[in-house]
Amino acid sequence: MLKDITLGQFFPGNSLAHKLDPRTKLILTVVYIVGLFCAESFLSYGLMAALLIAGVRVSGVAPKALVRGLKPVLFIICFTAVLNLFYTPGEELVSFWIFTITKEGVLTAFFMVLRITMLIMGTFLLTYTTSPISLTDGMESLLNPLKKIRVPVHELAMMMSIALRFIPTLIEETDKIMSAQKARGADFESGSIIDRAKALVPILVPLFISAFRRADELAVAMECRCYHGGHGRTKLHVLHYQTRDYLVLSVYAVILAAVIVLARFGL
Repeated sequence: MLKDITLGQFFPGNSLAHKLDPRTKLILTVVYIVGLFCAESFLSYGLMAALLIAGVRVSGVAPKALVRGLKPVLFIICFTAVLNLFYTPGEELVSFWIFTITKEGVLTAFFMVLRITMLIMGTFLLTYTTSPISLTDGMESLLNPLKKIRVPVHELAMMMSIALRFIPTLIEETDKIMSAQKARGADFESGSIIDRAKALVPILVPLFISAFRRADELAVAMECRCYHGGHGRTKLHVLHYQTRDYLVLSVYAVILAAVIVLARFGL
């Protein structure tokens, strides 16, 4: 299960998605999320699904990597579907005991599952095709106007980048600790919920110690390299928008406008 968590991983490549400016990909992700929440019909979701499929094909990322990333949140997706299925008022289809399935509930549950699935896949595609360093530069550039009101933009972007960078590392560390505990006879899958929670203590303690140790080593390394925040720092690779960035942004803007129009007229 832990190996299925792919958040924060970066797959190097030479595709169009990898070559896009990180600021462009951040804006596209926001536009994509807005489009998903504006979609209300099969046609709208069809447009968003086509956009996601096109993004996956262009990026060169294996679809199975995106599907594997859904496994850790599969319970949340199913739970959300069940809630919408049984508790959405409307035209009754089936009724038993205290549960009632309506036509509107079926449609709402279907669209909700589709929305969450596409949302996760679309946001994962951002981290798959953008390195943590590029992501930091893009965030800092987009949030740069906030510096005028004394918001520590560079520090915020750096913290988000470090968090994403260390997610795979901590997952790997957790997997190693669990394997070591299982080799010593630990059981994490049987017993009551309380017993399972107690069985996690031997994992959490060394994991926290390892995380604090890594944080301390990172802080020492940054101090040794005279890191003092973003003030006066230069960049090896300066971000520049290119023609492909404007073209892709235009395509996304047109699709978002189409989805909003379809939702406005109930199509």
